[in-house]
Amino acid sequence: MIDLDLHLAQIVAGDADAFARWLAGSESSVRLSLGSFATVVDVEAVLQEALLRVWQVAPRFVADGAPNGLLRLAVRIGRNLAISEVRRTKVRPVDPSELEPHLEVIEPAAPDPLLRAAIHECHGKLPDQPKKALDARIAIAGKDDTELAESVGMRLNTFLQNFARARKLLAECLARAGIVVDQELGT
Repeated sequence: MIDLDLHLAQIVAGDADAFARWLAGSESSVRLSLGSFATVVDVEAVLQEALLRVWQVAPRFVADGAPNGLLRLAVRIGRNLAISEVRRTKVRPVDPSELEPHLEVIEPAAPDPLLRAAIHECHGKLPDQPKKALDARIAIAGKDDTELAESVGMRLNTFLQNFARARKLLAECLARAGIVVDQELGT
């Protein structure tokens, strides 16, 4: 994952645009960290409150030298808020099977054609060996890396290096296209 603390100096200086860029890269991670509370608290409200508090305390934040310090702080704030909310409301978790009859079917969103085009373009720019490793991992998901390496005629270490290089190059290319690559892509 990209170290989002690269925006920290600007955020500390009060730059709302820098905070927006940090937020775009970190919101999904904070939201995912609150997933275990989804049955007992309003995760969206907790998330919004946590992000507001991060904005408020950011000028006093002192980085510890490890990557994504502000993101780690946001996760900690969010989890503490969720725990406080559970204690305050004294709610009990609802069995997900009780909720199923009340859930509406939501159609998945159509893929973004501009994003697809950017990914396709960046994929086309990859060097042969990294592209081969990436394509093997995508095409045969779930297979052991040793088997994948053999299937493309590489040693395991070479395969892993090529795959890591492909991910890095793809993320850099997408970033140049203005696409924020977040933790879901494993960069």
